[in-house]
Amino acid sequence: MAKPAMSATPTQNSLAQRLADFPTLAEALDYAAQGHTGLNFHDGRCRLTAVVPYAELRRQALDLARLLQGAGLRRGDRVALIADTEPGFVEAFYGCQYAGFVPVPLPIPSGLGSHAAYVEKLAALLKSCEPAVVLAPAAWLPFAQEAVGSSPMRFVGSVEELKARAVPQVELEPSRPDEVAYLQYTSGSTRFPRGVVVTQRAAMANLRGMIRDALDVRPDDRCVSWLPFYHDMGLVGFVLGPMAFQMSVDYLRTQDFAMRPRQWLNLISRGRGTISFAPPFGYDLCTRRARESEVGQFDLSSWRVAGIGAEPIRADVLERFAEQFAPAGFARTAFLPSYGLAECTLGACFGRLGAGLRVERVERHALEHRSMAVPFDGEESQASAFVNCGAVLPGHRLEIRDEAGQPLPERRVGRVMLHGPSIMSGYFRDEESTQAVLDGGWLDTGDLGYLNGGELFVTGRQKDLLIVRGRNIWPQDIEYLVESQPEIRSGDVIAFLVPASPDPQVVVQVQCRLLDPERREGLVRTLVGLISSEFSLFALVELVPPHSLPRTSSGKPSRAEARKRFLAQAQSASGLSAVCG
Repeated sequence: MAKPAMSATPTQNSLAQRLADFPTLAEALDYAAQGHTGLNFHDGRCRLTAVVPYAELRRQALDLARLLQGAGLRRGDRVALIADTEPGFVEAFYGCQYAGFVPVPLPIPSGLGSHAAYVEKLAALLKSCEPAVVLAPAAWLPFAQEAVGSSPMRFVGSVEELKARAVPQVELEPSRPDEVAYLQYTSGSTRFPRGVVVTQRAAMANLRGMIRDALDVRPDDRCVSWLPFYHDMGLVGFVLGPMAFQMSVDYLRTQDFAMRPRQWLNLISRGRGTISFAPPFGYDLCTRRARESEVGQFDLSSWRVAGIGAEPIRADVLERFAEQFAPAGFARTAFLPSYGLAECTLGACFGRLGAGLRVERVERHALEHRSMAVPFDGEESQASAFVNCGAVLPGHRLEIRDEAGQPLPERRVGRVMLHGPSIMSGYFRDEESTQAVLDGGWLDTGDLGYLNGGELFVTGRQKDLLIVRGRNIWPQDIEYLVESQPEIRSGDVIAFLVPASPDPQVVVQVQCRLLDPERREGLVRTLVGLISSEFSLFALVELVPPHSLPRTSSGKPSRAEARKRFLAQAQSASGLSAVCG
């Protein structure tokens, strides 16, 4: 007898909607479980593979809480979760909430050929968080076992293997508001990832602010996401968020999105999704991979919040998406720029709903020499453009400060500082790093930006800034210029600074698909001349193979890692020359 086809959980709920007004995640799930909404997992062809109503999620989470407690875990112990997009991760994450354990979402391998590098990174993360248990999907379990090595653990296996045990009848005490909800490892764009300690109180404060004030969530909203569960935007925004306001959510695995990005749009179209976020490169992938003839297959008219975050926001990339998918009903006013970071749980600033992208052009000379954002309507080559990321969430404060820690007036570029209930309590077992960024409850984000009308414009990372002869040059300005050439794709360029005498050297690495030596040499000459003309500096331009530029776990370019590799290669070449000489 054929099994009946699965049906996704409904959009409309039987419960009165509550907007994350709960003290803890466990209490939020207790309430969501009284309704009919839940989680829906889809494969690369948008077919349902698993449906988990919140009521079933709660039952499974309670069983896993008892199983973990029965395995000998003590309150506050960490549970490392290799975070693939599958029900087992969510069940285990909430299982920890019901017993006072601390889940630690960890990344899955980023691609083929990365076995050794992934195991090395995973081993370092496990050493950092010292878990009592490591849970991994069957596909990634051999990697986890290799990374664990001989380290003592209470249990290393899959969620299914743990669930095969008899459930002990033990009393549970869920996490309290002042206890740790989870550890969120940063993406590592500037250094080795650090474990952000997020309390229940901070998580719920951030969810409340985003749901109530930034997104204006409604009873007929439905989420769609392909974002990885180990990244803060995927975890907080689309695992914890929908549950905290009892909303159904449709998931596509990140790997399936990368192979078939149009399936993201398919999910929104079929399920009448209303809220979905992505970094700019996600929108760019859809634009490049979807044929013009396919656009008519989608109906994106339901998509009222097309959020953007996790990396610098490029208006040109998003405008191309809006233009291409306008015939499918996509409204460019749906774009919602945002700014956030794991150290603030997730979201800090959000644009105005329904306003779309608001871009400001400023004079590049004033920006580079005086750190001032002076409005400019002259030649494109003399301007820098930044997207308005909106105002800080209610109950939070944002200041722009100079190097001495003094607040700066509007339109002066400085360090972005945040204060409020969403801020982390610190980095896990890393007091030195914690003290470096937290001072009197204020978080130094490491980002640079300016305010205009109380709204934030992010200009870049402090550690990525190219300081050459007293000028503050933004690496993305050089990257965007290089990407404007027809042979080069968006996201295929990275610019960074290396020590040199008498002046630091700007290095620009370009992923190049050209094979002909003459064409490659001609491209390098063109780019060197272009950069020299626009920025009055000499840059070393290197053509590197496709897919070779380093990226963080969230897909952002890692300029720090690129610099590190470049210097190591230069040192190796220097050593080889000395030996050969």
